Amino acid sequence: MAGIVHIFHAGRRGYRQRVHTERPKPLQQYTTEELYNRFRFGLGDINYIADLVRPQLQCRTLQSHALTEEEQVLIALCFYACGTFYHVIADSMGVHRTTVGKVVTAVLDALARLLDHFVTFPNDGQIAKVKQKFFFLGDMPNTIGLIDCTHVHIQAPRQREWEYVNRKGSHGINVQLVGDADLAITNCVLRWPGSVHDARIFRESRLFTEFQTNRPDGVILADSAYSLLPWVMTPFPTANTPSQMRYNNAHGRTRCPIEGLNGVLKRHFACLNYLRVEPQGACRITLACIVIIAVHCRVPLSDIDDPPEPLAPADDLGPPTDFPLNERLSGGARRDAIVRNYF
Repeated sequence: MAGIVHIFHAGRRGYRQRVHTERPKPLQQYTTEELYNRFRFGLGDINYIADLVRPQLQCRTLQSHALTEEEQVLIALCFYACGTFYHVIADSMGVHRTTVGKVVTAVLDALARLLDHFVTFPNDGQIAKVKQKFFFLGDMPNTIGLIDCTHVHIQAPRQREWEYVNRKGSHGINVQLVGDADLAITNCVLRWPGSVHDARIFRESRLFTEFQTNRPDGVILADSAYSLLPWVMTPFPTANTPSQMRYNNAHGRTRCPIEGLNGVLKRHFACLNYLRVEPQGACRITLACIVIIAVHCRVPLSDIDDPPEPLAPADDLGPPTDFPLNERLSGGARRDAIVRNYF
């Protein structure tokens, strides 16, 4: 702190002075707009995140001018927001470069523990509300989720470098996201190199295994990179009829949020545009960003304590959002039935 000087003996070299300068206090110094510009979140969200990770970050004492939980969260958010070098963040936050590295790692570990609490697929009691939102969004019936992958650019790894070269020729990891109509992330997979195809990541995910065994009450919308399945609907490669064209248009409108979700993630966290870390570290940083976005959304779907909102009268819902089709239908047959019944 300012004006505090500690004097200690240094052997034959005599006495030296150790001066602790006052650290900046962004939460007191900046307005909400300034906090958002620097950390991508306002005062309320910063305090909320700090409360969530407080048990993992809390220091036992305040000796050696220990950082508060809020200060640790700000340091981590500063790194996520700009992705710059640690020494730049250290200079702006009034700490040492090594402190920044330790704090970023500690906050990563704390946020990772929150994944299963905030990133959850809608349960049976929430499915009807999810379908209604998707139908109002793009006129696509029976939709319960959207899936897509996004690449996070990283520096060339030291081992198995060729596995991380994506189709654009840059190194990265391929991250699978499943989202809803409110831009909330409901499922994610972060462990695959950039060269791995989107369809393979999905095929080897836990979500795929679970839904292949226990068919969901609805469909997930995917682009043409994915396989057409009874519970995964893709667009027609070529729309040969007006009905197929209307289906493709509704499919594209309804899938807009997942494209926006990828953009929101990288606009909020510039570090995801290029990470100077090994692939494992890139996965952990991306996971932390996903959890923060999920915490920031805090939509009713992830809050089991909120009572379900009443649905609109049947006359206002348009076409029904469920279709009584044979569960044994193939993906192609089910898509044709959707087109025949609704478009």
